[in-house]
Amino acid sequence: MLLNIDAVLDTLITSRTRVKLLMKFFLNSRTTSYLRDLENEFDESTNAIRVELNRFEKAGLLNTEMAGNKKMYRANRRHPLFPDIHGLLMKHTGIDQILDRVVTKLGGLHCAYVIGSFARGQDNPVVDLLLVGNGIDTKYLLRLIEKAEIEISRRIRFIIIRKDEQEEFLKVYPEALLLWEEGK
Repeated sequence: MLLNIDAVLDTLITSRTRVKLLMKFFLNSRTTSYLRDLENEFDESTNAIRVELNRFEKAGLLNTEMAGNKKMYRANRRHPLFPDIHGLLMKHTGIDQILDRVVTKLGGLHCAYVIGSFARGQDNPVVDLLLVGNGIDTKYLLRLIEKAEIEISRRIRFIIIRKDEQEEFLKVYPEALLLWEEGK
């Protein structure tokens, strides 16, 4: 039986706001945000967002801290359900399939990052990858990506850089989510 993770997620979590918040904070756990910023990003009322944030905070899924007069939210990585929620979102977005079908099969790869909207916790039909390595076979990479795009029903874009360029690129993409690293 083929598992449709989107249908499962929609069945389990009926609030679209809740799903957006899970994506925002649990896909990349370094993400922080505050209520008004989420209102602009989600294009939803502050009340609907506040209700869900309060539920997540009460359940211990989110940590908060004050930054001036703003209450900042961040995923609680120590919560016992954090790995499960993160894994479910990796499946929901197809990033787990990109890891299995593309990244782990490439030679010459030092590390791989998800950048762009997904790294910021926003769902998107396009997944952006930053691949760091030397001697990556781009023809093979394109074949792997083509197959993965069909599997996950999303487009995959990529940038390949050399290892000595990594530090500079990470300054441009501070939200970069490390997906895979050689030897780890």
